[in-house]
Amino acid sequence: MSGFAALILAGSRAGVQDPVAAYAGAPHKALIQLGGRSLLSRVAGALRDAGAVRIAVVSSHPQVRAEAERLGVEVLYEAAGPSLSVKVAGDHLGTPLLVTTADHALLEAAWIERFVADVPADVDVAALVAARATVEAAAPDTQRTWLKLADGQWSGCNLFYLATPRALQVVDLWRRVEAERKRPWRQAWILGLGMLLRYVTGRLSLAEAAGRLGALAGVKAAIVQTPFGLASVDVDKPADLDLVRRIFGDADSSGE
Repeated sequence: MSGFAALILAGSRAGVQDPVAAYAGAPHKALIQLGGRSLLSRVAGALRDAGAVRIAVVSSHPQVRAEAERLGVEVLYEAAGPSLSVKVAGDHLGTPLLVTTADHALLEAAWIERFVADVPADVDVAALVAARATVEAAAPDTQRTWLKLADGQWSGCNLFYLATPRALQVVDLWRRVEAERKRPWRQAWILGLGMLLRYVTGRLSLAEAAGRLGALAGVKAAIVQTPFGLASVDVDKPADLDLVRRIFGDADSSGE
């Protein structure tokens, strides 16, 4: 599989150390060591193995940027928030573009290959999710945030495929919602009260959610289900890092 660029998000808040990085004794979450490699190295390696022809990382952290350069990965500076960073990077890298995060510690090329292969040919953008039963079968100890829909409970997998230039219109919608994070009523207004009502009453399905969000952004969107439960396991909190180390058999590893 080949022909797509890839973007790794490795942003940070100015002046604030990530609690997972602090827990691991690393200067940044992307630099946490797992099996003798940084998380950034593991993610970049999986992307290369999956056929990415160009890889870039978004980060303003000097040590992350140095690690990216060591890995032969293009480095882009952060914009004001993750959504704008994706927008700027998308304009720079073009499409098709696979977007993921530097804390996707267990990422494997096979998960990426299956995702890209399963993206419908006529969509502009797709997101990967895993069913709760699939995730818990692979990682019984994981604690995820479940999206409860009419056709089951789902976890996001931090993998997004922007198939066409039109996909960046989704980022514009994301930016609008992100800007109103302190005013939930404005977020509800942007997303549409009808869709939110169907969600809170348990009548919104996975396919319907993709269709409605795509329509709001003016694109055709799809949500793809993965058979790989570990694809939903990232490192958002110290307990996640402990879990990843147990799964990897690297319980004594620590950041440098």
